Amino acid sequence: MAEYLTKGARRAPTHPGELMREILDEHAKMTIAEAARRMQISRPSLYAVLNGDSAVTADMALRFGKLVGGAPELYLRMQNNYSLWKARQANADVLKKIKPALEMA
Repeated sequence: MAEYLTKGARRAPTHPGELMREILDEHAKMTIAEAARRMQISRPSLYAVLNGDSAVTADMALRFGKLVGGAPELYLRMQNNYSLWKARQANADVLKKIKPALEMA
């Protein structure tokens, strides 16, 4: 089903860091430094996720969910969709050349 939703998508799905930044800024009204301190992670690690430079890991999703009261599964689903979209874009030419095993029989 996820492939159906993203097939032919021209725009990348939202990186979960974008949502996380919005939650910190607009809802929790917390600085990144304070959030990082409470989550017991480094500020550069949190900045990297919020800027979309790093992926959200299960550990990061759990800590952020605990901090703001959200479901860590949401951030992991968003990351998975984002990562798959990026991989499809980066590997489009290679993927076109791979013949599925079931079609070869």
